[in-house]
Amino acid sequence: MAEKILENKKIAMIIAFRNFRDVEYFIPKEILEKAGAKITSVSTKLGTAIGADGGDVDIDLTLEDLNPTGFDGIVFIGGPGCLEYLDNENSYKIARETVKQNKVLGSICISPVILAKAGVLSGKRATVWSGPLDRGPIKTLEEGGAIYQDSSVIVDGKLITGNGPAAAKEFGEKLVEGLTEE
Repeated sequence: MAEKILENKKIAMIIAFRNFRDVEYFIPKEILEKAGAKITSVSTKLGTAIGADGGDVDIDLTLEDLNPTGFDGIVFIGGPGCLEYLDNENSYKIARETVKQNKVLGSICISPVILAKAGVLSGKRATVWSGPLDRGPIKTLEEGGAIYQDSSVIVDGKLITGNGPAAAKEFGEKLVEGLTEE
């Protein structure tokens, strides 16, 4: 097994309190932990967050108490509850702080919409979930200045975006790479 290349690295994974996308959280989390990272699960309130597929996560920290300074990377997870719970000023502030501090910022599924609204995608290559009948997320990214690319995972500097559940494994691996290059 690979050595613990992320020993002493701390990652905050931000999820909706209800209906986060399970595989987008659990798969990258497992990959990061295997590499030695310590994961802090963050949501809008403390308690047990429930995924869209029934997985549950004990929340360690609230969104409003999250300070990116204490972490090496911040990762936003998507799912049906993502925009309902996380599309807010607290999330925008965290995204902007993470970029300002030149740390790894990951975002998968619909959550890159939050980064676009936070203004941190301007001039950056990024991907996002969209459906054949729902091009709204792509439009939001482009309105936020992003260079949308139709790919499963896009890495642009310390920004890592994935387009949905099928990208979860590759997304997790790219997070490890991004955090290793620090």
